[in-house]
Amino acid sequence: MNPPTAAVIRHESGVWRCEGDWTLDGVEALDRQRPNIHWPVSGEVRLDGSGIRAIDTTGALELLSFIAELEKVSHPVQLIGLHEQHQALLDLVCERLALAGSVTAPPPSLNRLERLGQWVVFHTVHVADFMAFIGEATVALGRLALQPGRFRWRALLGNLETAGVNALPIIALLAFMMGIVIAYQGGQQLKTYGANIFIVELVSLTMLRELAPLITAIIVAGRTGSAYTAQIGTMQVTEEVDALRTIGIPPMDLLVLPKLLALIIALPLLTVFADVLSVFGGMVMARALLEVSFSDFLDRFPQVVTPISFLLGVGKAPVFAAIIALVGCYQGFQVRGGADSVGRQTTVSVVQSIFLVIAADALFSVALGGVGLWR
Repeated sequence: MNPPTAAVIRHESGVWRCEGDWTLDGVEALDRQRPNIHWPVSGEVRLDGSGIRAIDTTGALELLSFIAELEKVSHPVQLIGLHEQHQALLDLVCERLALAGSVTAPPPSLNRLERLGQWVVFHTVHVADFMAFIGEATVALGRLALQPGRFRWRALLGNLETAGVNALPIIALLAFMMGIVIAYQGGQQLKTYGANIFIVELVSLTMLRELAPLITAIIVAGRTGSAYTAQIGTMQVTEEVDALRTIGIPPMDLLVLPKLLALIIALPLLTVFADVLSVFGGMVMARALLEVSFSDFLDRFPQVVTPISFLLGVGKAPVFAAIIALVGCYQGFQVRGGADSVGRQTTVSVVQSIFLVIAADALFSVALGGVGLWR
């Protein structure tokens, strides 16, 4: 193979002749020659490319840079004599440069009313999808009731362990601390008026009716609901959900129903556990701060806490559990793309679960107060 000939530009009889190999190795000489090229002061510049032996993309870019340099100073350029294959490469490089340099115009900015409309449409579609998901889960539950032999008990027991048994330590700690905090904050005021014994009402009713079910549900939403979303979302990314459908296993039966039923069973039991620990925390603080002994506290406890008060608090737990499980599983099925989508939908799952649990708790308070049970 002959060594590459240096690319040069020579002026001859009013024509600027491009000669040599306009390739990666050949165009190095042009960088040294460029300062010594004296283009005409005015008028058209004719570039003759017939002397170019070979050209690649580097040489094409170099030739285009000369043309752009001349046109920048108002010199029309006429390129003549270029071989057909060289001209095809030059046209291709020009086309790619045009595509690379094209900038997509930004979308027009929306006014407030248009943004509000988009927000309403977006959330309306998602609410409709979520309601359809709830309907699909209800149909699956009905099908399960008619064919109980199809239920996967091993999956139910596994979810009971992860959602219930493994959550006991964190529930115990937070419930106990919450009982101490409520007793301490309320006890400071009761001590001022000499009404120390009323710490029983404050701790027992507050925790059993409201705070114990609510705090337990919030902890489970952050701990278990997010795990549901991450698990199903990862299966979406790895196409395991599609594989289940391919082999004839409905994802609703395998992935949703065991989680839903396990949480409906586990959350009321966790709520009772939180009731006991929170009241015990209140008893410890009442004894330390208000000199209300354990026996005095327990003697007054049955007079204050009726079975209805206890059952109303525990009765909210299955509703909270259904909300957490359905939202967690639904957001898992909404994962699209890769790992970033899993993290995004997990965050949305926790936020939506906590919001809906608090909203449901507020509705319980209003509804039960309206019928005279919340007294």
